[in-house]
Amino acid sequence: MTCEHVPSAPVAPRRSIELGAEEALALLGSVSLGRVVFTRQALPTIRPVNHVLDDGDIVIRTHEGAALTSRTWKAGDPGVVVAYEADSIDPATHLGWSVVVTGYAQPVTDPGELTRYQALLRPWVERSMDYAIRIVPDLITGVRLTEARPSPTV
Repeated sequence: MTCEHVPSAPVAPRRSIELGAEEALALLGSVSLGRVVFTRQALPTIRPVNHVLDDGDIVIRTHEGAALTSRTWKAGDPGVVVAYEADSIDPATHLGWSVVVTGYAQPVTDPGELTRYQALLRPWVERSMDYAIRIVPDLITGVRLTEARPSPTV
């Protein structure tokens, strides 16, 4: 198998601007796709998932037997430490934003909440997704990538 590298068009330098927690969460809530990062057999594991932002918490659906599902059920309070990342970066211009939330993942156990999340979050795969996990943010960081301002000439 050969791997061909297709050179991309040159992109002007970008400036990275730190986002406040409120703006970062608002941006995260504006997209439905993210990646949850957790440990599995003491190694980092990343899964793409869809999410909903509910009163500042990130909620995803899972299934019985999923590594994250079993980890959260066994953890107790305050939950399992996870990271959650979502972004919107244009592949051609490299402009956009990225948000990372670090917090605690806990199973949703209230039947009413679980029913509501099952209605709000449609699974992407043909599989029963009977569980929901709530990620309670502890640390919220984000950056916006903008065009760099040209340096003034002297």
